[in-house]
Amino acid sequence: MENKNKSMGNHVLILDFGSQYTRLIARRVRELHVYSEIVPYTVGIDKIKTLAPGAVILSGGPSSVYEKNAPRTRQDILNTGIPLLGICYGLQLIAYLSQMKVAPAGGREYGLANLEILKESKLLAGVTNQSNVWMSHGDKITGFPEDYLVTARTTNCDIAVIESQKRKIYGVQFHPEVVHTPEGKKILGNFLFNIAGMKPDWDMGNFVHSAVDHIRETVGKEKVILGLSGGVDSTVLALLLKKALGEQTAPVFIDNGLLRKNEYNELMTRFKEKLELDVTGIDASEKFLARLANVRSPERKRKIIGKTFIDVFSTVQAKTGKVKFLAQGTLYPDVIESVSVNGPSATIKSHHNVGGLPKKMHWQLIEPFRELFKDEVRQIGRELGLEEEYIMRHPFPGPGLAVRVLGAVTKERLQILREADAILIEELHRFNIYDAVWQAFVVLLPVKSVGVMGDLRTYENVAAVRLVESVDGMTADWYAAPPEFLKKVAGRIVNEVKGINRVVYDLTSKPPGTIEWE
Repeated sequence: MENKNKSMGNHVLILDFGSQYTRLIARRVRELHVYSEIVPYTVGIDKIKTLAPGAVILSGGPSSVYEKNAPRTRQDILNTGIPLLGICYGLQLIAYLSQMKVAPAGGREYGLANLEILKESKLLAGVTNQSNVWMSHGDKITGFPEDYLVTARTTNCDIAVIESQKRKIYGVQFHPEVVHTPEGKKILGNFLFNIAGMKPDWDMGNFVHSAVDHIRETVGKEKVILGLSGGVDSTVLALLLKKALGEQTAPVFIDNGLLRKNEYNELMTRFKEKLELDVTGIDASEKFLARLANVRSPERKRKIIGKTFIDVFSTVQAKTGKVKFLAQGTLYPDVIESVSVNGPSATIKSHHNVGGLPKKMHWQLIEPFRELFKDEVRQIGRELGLEEEYIMRHPFPGPGLAVRVLGAVTKERLQILREADAILIEELHRFNIYDAVWQAFVVLLPVKSVGVMGDLRTYENVAAVRLVESVDGMTADWYAAPPEFLKKVAGRIVNEVKGINRVVYDLTSKPPGTIEWE
């Protein structure tokens, strides 16, 4: 989406070479209140000059620059006079285009390393010597032109930072955009403000204004169907569309039989009475559950759910008349896990509203949040007046409880999970933990265990409790919940939910796991 409020020359172009962290670069730049725009690495130099950015950043990527089909941009990028920062693969590409030597390193370096600052550096001004940086590389640079300086190194990387003040070209072998590089934002700020001379003049209020203009321009006088899920993303999108289009929007909330306890009725009341949305409610639970019968594959579940949503949405046109657009609250973590965006990033799983949609649809998609993260959408919600209690609601997957009932999805197993999940949420609030975690939920496993209740043998389901901390959903760590909380939750679930006799706690981070189990 083009941002019409960006200042000419005061925005950043990010060339994407396939890194799953590319949107994190854009996010960090936006956090510094500078507008950023991601473009494919194939964008031409003429186009870059037309866009007139104040700075260009080359992203990381999974390739090696000396590979035959490695993604590359033209050498002209070094001669535009626009300040240039290369990150990881981007640094190696700068080296390659400058006729430096890039070759496989003797020892690969992944994870945390200490950055040793060697010389005075504009890029590293104010950065603590020996601070942690997040490395991810298997290649090294040897030999470089005289007007480049090596200003920092790590134990396994003699050239960790290069600078050419004359050419306004800078490069880092680590990832300043990830949270594992604590002073990464300071480094990016040095590049933007001290080197490129940019001004911090952009915020999410600008995004809202720009998004409203873009939606109006795209939709014209046509109608838009919005699939409400009850989550933060689709609710904020409903308010944005209401601001942009008014009655041209047809919000639809479908009971797919995969919602949490009492969720459908509670949310319908909330949508209509508190948010004043003209919502059409549809009970399609039997259709969804019939199509999911005996389906065990997570990918098949997501694709079936995605197609069924589209089929149900199609029935709404009988009430609204012809509709040209379908709006969704898709976020960047959904996209990056589902598809390769501009480069060779790996598919992890299909999200029902990304990879799970049919390839051919008679609607055009509107996804204003596609390059945003959850906390950014929450900020948009604040801009639009959504109350804090709802803004901080935990993420809930579009496929609902279907991806938390592992294996076959049945009414009986869904009901067991609903009761266990309701207990967890209730205790999170009682212990004042709900707002301290990113997401918390129960997973019903396709496993039974032997137990004993009242001197009788039981053979019932195992449930897993998962609580995670995260900033943006791209990475997450398990939450060290108080033992007394876990004891209370496990005790209540086993005693109050018929069908569960054992509760376990998930201690897996993302990566290597994902937040959801499916």
